[in-house]
Amino acid sequence: MTFQSLHAWDVTPQEAIAIQESLWQRVIRHDQHGVIQRVAGIDIGFEENGALTRAAVVVLSFPGLEWIESAVARRATSFPYIPGLLSFREAPAALEALEQLKSLPDLLICDGQGIAHPRRFGLASHLGLLCDLPSIGAAKSRLIGEHATLGAARGEWQYLFDKGEVVGAALRTRQNTRPVYVSIGHRMSLESAIRYTLDCATRFRLPEPTRQAHQLASIKVLNP
Repeated sequence: MTFQSLHAWDVTPQEAIAIQESLWQRVIRHDQHGVIQRVAGIDIGFEENGALTRAAVVVLSFPGLEWIESAVARRATSFPYIPGLLSFREAPAALEALEQLKSLPDLLICDGQGIAHPRRFGLASHLGLLCDLPSIGAAKSRLIGEHATLGAARGEWQYLFDKGEVVGAALRTRQNTRPVYVSIGHRMSLESAIRYTLDCATRFRLPEPTRQAHQLASIKVLNP
């Protein structure tokens, strides 16, 4: 897999903000994809008190959600923890993990934000643009925005608003559990992002690709 080189990674926080502000308008917010048959889930963990970034990607078939391949990348963490700039801390390792895949996935689902972000350019949008792939942010927690109360049933959802703009949706993927916060990453409409997230969340709260990637990213010790 090859990626677009859109900017340097060795940047200051102020430079990172400027990069986000220069790239967010390039995010495509409507469906621009073919048939989805391979879904990659991406999650990031850390080792050695944050000194090492550990990125995991798991590719499943769709709609069967059967394992196809997975990859893990570990690299020195080179950017500080700053809310709103997490993609500069996490994306380099995620790209290294994606580079290890034998075949290109049709869709990326990230355990993080897409346009539900103060500058509309979270990890899912950043990776989607760099890889030129359809992507979805399916986050465990809300970064910004407000939404109306959800019903308790699986499939219930409400728009997530920030400053009067729809930036995502709170989606109930399992009855009586906390919602997942879904947003457009790249080349995907919000309605499709909600549908694919729900279709991938069959037994658990998290979509199966990111749930399995989370498990892989959370393993602290690699076999030699």
